[in-house]
Amino acid sequence: MTFGSRLSSAMADYGPLCVGIDPHPELLDQWGLPDTPESLARFSDAVIEASAGHAAAVKPNAAFFERHGARGVAVLEDLLLNARSASLLTVLDAKRGDIGSTMAGYAQSYLVPGAPLECDSLTVSPYLGFGSLKPAVELAQVHGKGLFVLALTSNPEGHEVQHARSANGEAVAAAIVRQTTDLNRDATPMGSFGLVVGATVGTAVSDLGIDLDGLNGPILAPGVGAQGAGATELSQVFGNSRGLVLVNQSRGVLRHGPDASTLRAAVTDASHAARNALAG
Repeated sequence: MTFGSRLSSAMADYGPLCVGIDPHPELLDQWGLPDTPESLARFSDAVIEASAGHAAAVKPNAAFFERHGARGVAVLEDLLLNARSASLLTVLDAKRGDIGSTMAGYAQSYLVPGAPLECDSLTVSPYLGFGSLKPAVELAQVHGKGLFVLALTSNPEGHEVQHARSANGEAVAAAIVRQTTDLNRDATPMGSFGLVVGATVGTAVSDLGIDLDGLNGPILAPGVGAQGAGATELSQVFGNSRGLVLVNQSRGVLRHGPDASTLRAAVTDASHAARNALAG
């Protein structure tokens, strides 16, 4: 079964929410936890327990685990395994992007069944040329995994590259969307190759002549909630493609921990809010 099929089913069952797992020092402190690998494990277990059966996916940010070295990466390995055991899809936010054998090495680390860091899908960067993603694309196709390709990110510096135009007038982000769309041809009910498009990018999609409606794949949308985007912004950015959107929520949910029932209620509320916002 492909990642696109599994994600489509999960979104239908639990709504379009993806819960970020971002154990940065300030958030750990809010939870009354020291900044240690043991705290990362407690944090991760709590978010998985709260999200299982209430969200379509979780998105651990690899950076917050890698900063603790081997012990932190070991926690990330356990997190990915525990999420799989809880029937939660995982989007590993690692933004990998390189060329040749190096990109192949990254792909083997995350997209091969049985690998210690196996995930259901991975965020990748196409800014060494879209063709540099080929090793990850091929492994994802073989093993039923997914990729989320950075297209229009919500950081203020992103436009310097993403809005630039080639000699033929096509914006870089538009070319990324076009080439990702090509990977989803004839996929049902939804392709496995998605995009990262920030919910706070305003009119950039229309300004750059980008066609999201034909993507036939998921769109991971950061920026909802704590970063200010709501129903109006989702409608402006995604238009008729709102049904493809997987809403990422991190701080807006995670600040309700560590109490398990409060955290679970926050996940449920965020899932309902995301569904309502995308329907508006």
